[in-house]
Amino acid sequence: MIQSDLDLFGSQPQRLASHTVLLPGFALGEVEALLDALRPVLRAAPFRHMHTPGGLRMAVALTNCGRLGWVSDARGYRYSPTDPVSGQPWPALPPVLLELAGKAARAAGFDDFVPDACLVNHYLPGTRLSLHQDRDEHDFGQPIVSVSLGLPAVFLLGGQQRSDRTQRVPLSHGDVLVWGGEDRLRFHGVLPIKPGVHPRMGERRINLTLRKAG
Repeated sequence: MIQSDLDLFGSQPQRLASHTVLLPGFALGEVEALLDALRPVLRAAPFRHMHTPGGLRMAVALTNCGRLGWVSDARGYRYSPTDPVSGQPWPALPPVLLELAGKAARAAGFDDFVPDACLVNHYLPGTRLSLHQDRDEHDFGQPIVSVSLGLPAVFLLGGQQRSDRTQRVPLSHGDVLVWGGEDRLRFHGVLPIKPGVHPRMGERRINLTLRKAG
């Protein structure tokens, strides 16, 4: 279904860097299945605003599913097998997400990607994500697969240093971005989300980032 939908919309993969590929509309055929799969995840582990180790409240609300979940508090940034709010294991990774992540990774040139963690970010208009590296995973040899739903966003793809020039990458509902290899530790972020109402998602953007964390 994913490939036929990609053909229907006439979208072609876009190589943004040596090991960074944008797959426009790649998840469009799976949107309803993804949303159905997310509902029990969010009931078990609702969105919350975590705090940085320095005590600052994060602007983006988040939650997790999978064997490991990314958390931040006074102890630092890390992956944990349990939700610090409920004390229970994170909800399991839905099969539709596992399948989509594997297909997207293969389409971008990364075979045998099996994520064990999915960070789910919830953006409202005005919310941004500052430049950062994803360094808390144990295996940097595995890519990151990022699925965009809802309001459009502008992704900032930087270099290996925070001061490096950034490339602005527009992301739309259903787009999937994959980066790994020598691009795995590039700095990246998201510009403030512009006000708007998406016909399916309303005034929000949800971003699913799948990783091999353990």
